[in-house]
Amino acid sequence: MTQPQPQPVAYGCYRHPDRPTYIGCQRCGRPICGDCMISAAVGFQCPECVSAGAKQTRQHELPYGGTRVANTRVTTITLIGINVAVWVLYLLTGGSASRILANLLLLPSGQCTLTDQPGAYYPGVDTATCATIGSTAWVPGVADGAWWQLLTSAFSHLDTVHILMNMVSLWFLGPPLEAALGRVRFLAVYLVSALAGSTLVMWLSDPSTQTLGASGAIFGLLGALLVMVYKVRGDYRTVLTWLAINLVYTFGFGSGISWQGHVGGLIGGFVMAAIIVYAPRKDRARTQLLGSIGFVVLLLVLVAVRVAQLS
Repeated sequence: MTQPQPQPVAYGCYRHPDRPTYIGCQRCGRPICGDCMISAAVGFQCPECVSAGAKQTRQHELPYGGTRVANTRVTTITLIGINVAVWVLYLLTGGSASRILANLLLLPSGQCTLTDQPGAYYPGVDTATCATIGSTAWVPGVADGAWWQLLTSAFSHLDTVHILMNMVSLWFLGPPLEAALGRVRFLAVYLVSALAGSTLVMWLSDPSTQTLGASGAIFGLLGALLVMVYKVRGDYRTVLTWLAINLVYTFGFGSGISWQGHVGGLIGGFVMAAIIVYAPRKDRARTQLLGSIGFVVLLLVLVAVRVAQLS
């Protein structure tokens, strides 16, 4: 014996009561007719729920992509923590004589250093010859395969005042940029700016000169901030003034400062910010990703060409 199947009940659309319908909104459950239903990932939704969902999405999405976060200092604090950790490691492993830090600094071409005289080295000596000289140790450079130095040097500091100034600058610049760009994009600007600074050091510095410090990345943040303020047509005079002061100090009063790292970082920040903020809304994330990858590849190719020359 078969039981009669219950028939679905038709309800009037909540916006058009005279139109019976068997379909309800997947979010609120209200009955909706063919004119009111909007296709969703699963089933259909009413116009109000679609509008509310779109508004909620916009509230959590940043102007240039990425997700809004409650604490916009997390990435900045993490970067500061890494810099401080490397600084402590430097102090605990012998200070200026630290062999660990010697491998983290940016050195275009390797050096035969004197173990009993920190900072001294034999110029023009190769690895094989260095091994035959007493009280020496070979410190590899990027041309010897120490490619990690392109980034690790941006987290290394020797001077207390140097790390203090850089971390204070990062503390003030980082959170506003992290709030506007999101964590991933902000971190990308920081790291690629550091890489751009190292790239210019590879080309324009003496191959035997050691370079270190987060200044290149900091200049990159200044460059990114300038591009963003210009994009929204804001008052960028303050940023220009701050940048001008730093450039004057770099070229005019800063003895031993790597202007190559500063200028390279600034260029890196300009390019990365332009890729992010001027990417078209359609396929924005994909455009930003491909543009960033393309710029990083260009920098690595430039480094590879320079390594070939030094080798």
